[in-house]
Amino acid sequence: MTLAARALLALVWLLHWLPLPLLAALGRGVGRLLHRMARSRREVALRNVALCLPELSAAEQASLVRQHFQWLGRSLLERGLLWYAGAARLRRLIHVEGDVKLAERSERPVMWLVPHFMGLDVAGIAALLYQSQPAASIYQAQSNAVLDAAMRRGRLRFGGAEIFSRHESALPLVRAIKRGRAFFNLPDMDFGERDAAFVPFFGVPAATLLAPSRMARSLKMTVQPVLAEILPGGQGYKVRFLPPWQDWPSNDAVADTARMNAWIESEIRRNPAQYLWVHKRFKTRPPGEPPIYE
Repeated sequence: MTLAARALLALVWLLHWLPLPLLAALGRGVGRLLHRMARSRREVALRNVALCLPELSAAEQASLVRQHFQWLGRSLLERGLLWYAGAARLRRLIHVEGDVKLAERSERPVMWLVPHFMGLDVAGIAALLYQSQPAASIYQAQSNAVLDAAMRRGRLRFGGAEIFSRHESALPLVRAIKRGRAFFNLPDMDFGERDAAFVPFFGVPAATLLAPSRMARSLKMTVQPVLAEILPGGQGYKVRFLPPWQDWPSNDAVADTARMNAWIESEIRRNPAQYLWVHKRFKTRPPGEPPIYE
């Protein structure tokens, strides 16, 4: 397993030297292969799209999932660019819009609210390349130690960041925020019922963490949404640092969480193929409701 992981990383390193248009074409090919081979994830994506976008015909839903896997293939191969390419090349490829330097000027700690689109890791690199405020984030530790170490090195190589495993206590993260670090927060995955509420996501009750609202309120944080997009072909990437929310959080964490989901829905409708449809977003069900994924 370790040997296979090292071989995979060596391939990703080699591929990052390719021009982006060629790397993108290879990534789309990998995505088409994954669509054919990864049956269980394909079925999860189809189920999610059917639940969230029922206005699309079955043929349109299937087409959207095929497109999604091509973006997914690109995001996997192009991880090499983010982990190994030089800062100058990345600055040429990553186009930033909005107030990327808000966290530098803010008197309060800043929470970047970053949903799971395919360009998620691009947003993290942009936050390090285009502003000097130290940052912190949570990541899902990998079961393979070689891949986990590579992911950590890739995400931390420009300095100014700390990342904490999701399986650790939240205290080190809270201390980092209190020391002035901006928090790169990924709010839209199903981590079970603990510290979560069932709030609508495209009209379907979805277990959603209340932590973003509660943390922003307790630490008096400014919340700035951030969205990343992979551009077609060799055009690079776009990261939008949106205006901070003026009336979020409120005193009602459940209402805040529902509003957050509604915002994520609106951004998915802008760019549906690049959302992370292969995640089992509705895995946790309210008491008495049947499972969604068979």
